[in-house]
Amino acid sequence: MPRENRKRGKKHKKTKKEDLYDQKVSQEPQVVEPERAENGEPSWIRPAAREQDEINPEAPFGYVDADVKAYFRTVDVQIRDWQDNAVVPEEENEDTDPNEERRLFFVAALNEMRDKEKQLATDPDCSVIMERMAHSMDDFVRRVFVDSLVGSFELLFKHRFASHVVQTLFMIAKETINRETKGIYPSVREEDSGELRTLAQLILDICDEILPKLSDLVLDPFGSHVVRALMLLLSPNASVETEDAMLRSKKSTNWKAKQGSMKSVFQDNKGKQREDSRRQVPAEFTAMATKIIQELRGRLGGNEVRAMAASKVASPCLKVLLGVEADLELSDEPDSLLDQVTMGIVTFTHSDSEELPEASDFVGTLLRDPTSSHLLETIVLRSPDTAFDALWRLYFKGSLARLAIHPVANFVAAKAIERATPAHLEDVASELETTWNKMIRTSRTGVLRAFIDRVASLEVEGDQVKQAVLSAFDVEASEPVFVLCILSLLTFEDYKRASETSKMENASENHSNPKHGYQGPDPLSFKTQGSILLQLLLKLPNSFIVEGLRHLSVEDKIRISHDASASRVYDVLLDSPTIQAKDKREFVMSFIGHYHELVDDRIGSRVGDRCWAFCDTYLKEKIARSLISYESQLAGSFYGKYFARNTNIHLLKRKPEEWRTAQSQRKSQTTAYQQSGKPTVSAAPAAGIQAADKPTKRKRAKNDEIEELFDHALGKRIKKAALGDPNAATKEIEPKANGKAALSEDASLAAVFGAIRSAPKNEDSGRKHKKKKNA
Repeated sequence: MPRENRKRGKKHKKTKKEDLYDQKVSQEPQVVEPERAENGEPSWIRPAAREQDEINPEAPFGYVDADVKAYFRTVDVQIRDWQDNAVVPEEENEDTDPNEERRLFFVAALNEMRDKEKQLATDPDCSVIMERMAHSMDDFVRRVFVDSLVGSFELLFKHRFASHVVQTLFMIAKETINRETKGIYPSVREEDSGELRTLAQLILDICDEILPKLSDLVLDPFGSHVVRALMLLLSPNASVETEDAMLRSKKSTNWKAKQGSMKSVFQDNKGKQREDSRRQVPAEFTAMATKIIQELRGRLGGNEVRAMAASKVASPCLKVLLGVEADLELSDEPDSLLDQVTMGIVTFTHSDSEELPEASDFVGTLLRDPTSSHLLETIVLRSPDTAFDALWRLYFKGSLARLAIHPVANFVAAKAIERATPAHLEDVASELETTWNKMIRTSRTGVLRAFIDRVASLEVEGDQVKQAVLSAFDVEASEPVFVLCILSLLTFEDYKRASETSKMENASENHSNPKHGYQGPDPLSFKTQGSILLQLLLKLPNSFIVEGLRHLSVEDKIRISHDASASRVYDVLLDSPTIQAKDKREFVMSFIGHYHELVDDRIGSRVGDRCWAFCDTYLKEKIARSLISYESQLAGSFYGKYFARNTNIHLLKRKPEEWRTAQSQRKSQTTAYQQSGKPTVSAAPAAGIQAADKPTKRKRAKNDEIEELFDHALGKRIKKAALGDPNAATKEIEPKANGKAALSEDASLAAVFGAIRSAPKNEDSGRKHKKKKNA
């Protein structure tokens, strides 16, 4: 018995039966059991090592420690607070750096992130924090971060969370690469050992790393969007759409919106310059993009490319690849990706055959598929001219009547009309002559909108457009409600029927009052699609819409101006160069006598300001004099008071000449601003008052309630009278040549009240107060 199992006390003696049993057991042969492994098998049987057992798909680089994760949660809270409140306090001293505190905090977070980049990028919680921090990294830190991930990008592309981190890195890398292209590099610290590659070189190395697996990544649900971001980085002019629209779905966009603002926490006092629409990239990027396109051509056959076109995962990526191919001018080649998707259209254009091939059922399916139709829109827009002409004759000509009213195919037909030639527009006008009305009844106006826009851009005769619009709404141009039919997106018969059942004056009240029983939407309400149609029609030369607006009553014009979408028609009317100045002037004068009704609305006040900005001094005086009887009504209106402040009717009644001078100066300043593009100080409402040349100082804290009240009522133009100047109450400062402000007409009253507030208190009043207190 071992010593540790021995117990103190009297020794136990065995009985005779126990002694005989022990002797019998000792004489039996002992069977030695072989050693067993943990799984129960003999130790000499060892299973072969498998790769999938060694790599955890959820955390291929290991899990993040709980303490580290808690630390980065606090980092995320602080960065989000800085990003939401991005305003840096004004500098009290020029030597102090307002970003010093943030920079020290960020350096501490980067030190904690060192050697944990891969684990943090694959963590469900920390991956979003890495994306947020990436926007605040400078060029040097971005290079270090990307360099730490090199060699593992294949796993990162396929990971659910790390793929978004890599996508964010590719999206923000364009700023650093743009500076590297111009020869601007960050300073490298001396204590850093080794050679750090530029970000452009790192991107090229990443492309070489994933190139053998690129065909698999395109079909991967997590790697597809990263490949799109990489291709747009290599060829930024490949897409006509925005970068977010190409990289994110609606679900992804909504998720990103919930994460709050993602931008740099450091403030740039110099301001950021607007990037060029066509960004320059290194020549190596163009060569790499060409290499990737050729690699995919060699690895993928025609059936595989067409299978990608029908896939929800690969179709958006193929859309970007077709744009890159067109940007590199590689589409007009046999066996290109475009040729394989369109079933040999490019090969047909290079042949000597004049007969068109048979229409493919596959392309016809793409026209009507909700997913693949987006791909076909890119094909229609980016295909060569010869290939587009073949596509038009094969799939659009003769089928426009069916495609224009199809719920999916009408979008592709609209994109095709956007690059149609005058000969193609004749086909559209002839085929859709009896179909325009069906588009309005089904609220599918994309084809009609594209037709109007293309006619306006080609500057061809607008007779076809006029006939198409009249046919679509089944109305004559002489009808007074012609414009209202377009805005309501109703045919003439439907509009008359809706007008009979519900009066326009009580339509809004009927919706809000449940006693009427009418709970549906107002059929006479203005639609955004109808507003867009009118805006496009106003861009045509000698537009017939101007005549339709002229026939409208003032009540209808005011109703249009009070609608958020319909009021945009007036903006185009006043800005369109194809409309004559006399028509614009007549439109502005049509509101004289009703401007108090026009500007008494949130949207209508904006329309009134646009009309006022268009007018010359003579017309402004005419409008202002028509508002003299409504001056008190405008002053009491929540929205009309701003228009009344611009008109300054009070000064017009007292000093008309000064009012005209002030309005002419404001008009000249506005014209100078529009011509030079430089910001100018707007003129003050009162005559003879000009803005100060020096920037305004920060406001001091106001503790006196009376002082706040008078400052709010009389404005910043009032100066307090000094106690030592007895004539300060009646003294008026004349306007100086350097542009400093003068006192207003009510300066004497303000000075008197200022002197009263500054006067010492009466001693008798204090004595009486003491007596009352003692009593």
